[in-house]
Amino acid sequence: MNYDLEMEKQMREYEETTPLLLHACCAPCSSAVLERIASYFQITIYYYNPNISKKEEYEKRLQEVRDLLNKINPKYPVKLIEGEFENEKFEKMAKGLEQEPERGKRCYKCYELRLKETAKKAEELGFPLYATTLTLSPHKNATWINEIGHNLEESYLPKYLYSDFKKKNGYQRSIELSKKYHLYRQNYCGCIYSMRSQEEE
Repeated sequence: MNYDLEMEKQMREYEETTPLLLHACCAPCSSAVLERIASYFQITIYYYNPNISKKEEYEKRLQEVRDLLNKINPKYPVKLIEGEFENEKFEKMAKGLEQEPERGKRCYKCYELRLKETAKKAEELGFPLYATTLTLSPHKNATWINEIGHNLEESYLPKYLYSDFKKKNGYQRSIELSKKYHLYRQNYCGCIYSMRSQEEE
């Protein structure tokens, strides 16, 4: 499936200003995603990333999201919900998968953990629709992410907005916007396993 085209099809089915809960992994990814869809939806960002192992790193990335929202001027105001630092949930999920390679089963479960929490939060707050910035990164498996979002519709009321935000030069645009807004660009996803992999490389 071409998830970018599927997203555009979905967007035509919703009225402009439909509330959308957008899971955000970081400010650089959020920048390009907001540029792409913030004129279509009333967006609330949900920053929730239990994969990040260090609280200082979690807070640093969260502050970058706050700073980004103060620097941009979207068609509709973008709100922010600050998720709790819950690395213990990630570590519990990763138990038994410590030796998995990067982009393997552990990463799939990590996507699932974050998307499930976003779907749950969207339902709790009455959002009809939710999405994630994760598909912007070329290091993330967009097919897995979209399959997880699709499957979660069986358990939660909000619909999932399909995406492959790296399409249409999305990732490159995030680099350009990061320079424009002086955003911190991390070189690993945040978990201890990706940090070790980055150090080895």
